[in-house]
Amino acid sequence: MSKGTVVLAYSGGLDTSCILVWLKEQGYDVITYLANIGQDEDFEAARKKAESLGAKKVFIEDLRTEFVEHFIWPAVQANAVYEDRYLLGTAVARPCIARRQVEIARREGAQFVSHGATGKGNDQIRFELTCYALYPEVKIIAPWRIPEFYNRFRGRTDLMEYAKSRAPADLYLMTKNPEDSPNVQDVLEIEFKKGVPVKVTNMNDGISKTTALDIFSYLNEIGGKHGVGRIDIVENRFIGMKSRGIYETPGGTVLLKAHLDIETFTMDKEVRRIKQGLGIKFSELVYNGFWYSPECDFVRHCIAKSQENVEGKVQLSVFKGQVYILGRESPKSLYNEELVSMDVQGDYDPCDASGFIRINAVRLREHHRLQGLSSTKQ
Repeated sequence: MSKGTVVLAYSGGLDTSCILVWLKEQGYDVITYLANIGQDEDFEAARKKAESLGAKKVFIEDLRTEFVEHFIWPAVQANAVYEDRYLLGTAVARPCIARRQVEIARREGAQFVSHGATGKGNDQIRFELTCYALYPEVKIIAPWRIPEFYNRFRGRTDLMEYAKSRAPADLYLMTKNPEDSPNVQDVLEIEFKKGVPVKVTNMNDGISKTTALDIFSYLNEIGGKHGVGRIDIVENRFIGMKSRGIYETPGGTVLLKAHLDIETFTMDKEVRRIKQGLGIKFSELVYNGFWYSPECDFVRHCIAKSQENVEGKVQLSVFKGQVYILGRESPKSLYNEELVSMDVQGDYDPCDASGFIRINAVRLREHHRLQGLSSTKQ
């Protein structure tokens, strides 16, 4: 007699294939679900494999446009970077994938969901917090936290041994080694409205992309061929340990550079100072799996508000692993060339700077007079 129906987040790989068979052995009816978020995957082969292993149903969901518009674009608006280096590609994908998994579970009347995330990583948290937020009564089966499973299968150990035997260069799938990248730069113009890209044009050949998915896919292609966006880091996992991560985010890296430039060009200084803090908070929330928390919803709305005037075009060069900003233009620019010119006085009186400096020096003078260098000499 069936213990119930479980929707398994399935990749077609070793781990989730073992999990599929094990769940059936435990007496569950298994529905497998594959999310297409743009990865290079033979989805039909994965479907046939799941069916051959006994999946009751197989869902292959094309989430690419949804992923870009609802998850990547908010991250671009936020300049989302975790611990100054990681652009959160995997972390942003998990709530997108898990949301559809929950939708399928509800629609199919499944009481359980399952995944192949390990018991030491961040993904288990990201998947499960999303599932609990959107399907509070769901029950989660996490085999890599169940001794009966992980003592039986050595799949993860075998995979780790395989990875250790490979050179780091072989781990990159999307990006060329910069040494092997073209000797001719690609010059791009990226147009933004409300902090998200609406058009990208290659100035070398005139190719333009205007839909969200096409823009992001094209920037991945151009960034990838020039070896942009590779990092090898040690990061702090939410669960409390440091881990090594090797990531490649070519399109995201190009967009981060471009968005930072147009944002600084069009945003008030003090608004941007507050927004920077919100961006850091957003990055931490996403990394830790709290996309569907009330605080993350609040932060996203604040960041979106800050982007109302982030509009214009950025010209940049992509070449040999680097992104170089060449120029920018915007109808919402706050840059006044005449005001900052040393040759034109404009509406600014340099004499006013004396009072400004003296006012700001009051606190410093008093601190050092009473507690600092001045008092030690007495």
